[in-house]
Amino acid sequence: MDNKIFITLGSQKFQFNRLLKAVDELCEKGTIDAEDVFAQIGYSDYIPKNFSYKKFLDRDEFSNEMEKANIVITHGGTGAIIGAVKKGKKVIAVPRRAKYGEHVDDHQLQLIKQFDDLNLICSCQDTGKLDVALKTVQLTKYNSYESNTVNIINSIENYIKQIKV
Repeated sequence: MDNKIFITLGSQKFQFNRLLKAVDELCEKGTIDAEDVFAQIGYSDYIPKNFSYKKFLDRDEFSNEMEKANIVITHGGTGAIIGAVKKGKKVIAVPRRAKYGEHVDDHQLQLIKQFDDLNLICSCQDTGKLDVALKTVQLTKYNSYESNTVNIINSIENYIKQIKV
């Protein structure tokens, strides 16, 4: 594969060994060129065998890895997804699941569905289908992310003006 992949698993105290193992297996099979993969593995205790990683990255390291990447594989955290799509990266989002001890509940399923419904990312519900998601993300044109922050700020300012009267 000719694409640089950055895996970011966030900074919350939850492991995501299942995703790291799936990427390792794809590297082992040659589906992914291990030289093209770098991961920030956070609190995961699975140590990748076939690709480069670091537990945590500082702001500059994170920015550098994000910049080099064409594809970002991440958990279903809002910040991780928005950060990548804002930079125009193709994103594969895999939800952390409570049943695997990856989070306290399954809210990431709903978050990822929302981003997927907006055609901003490629959703991958099953790590066993990560190879399919990688093919899909390369062939799909996604919408660009448009922030709604200005509208929200204007609405709040207008509301405050109304209650001051």
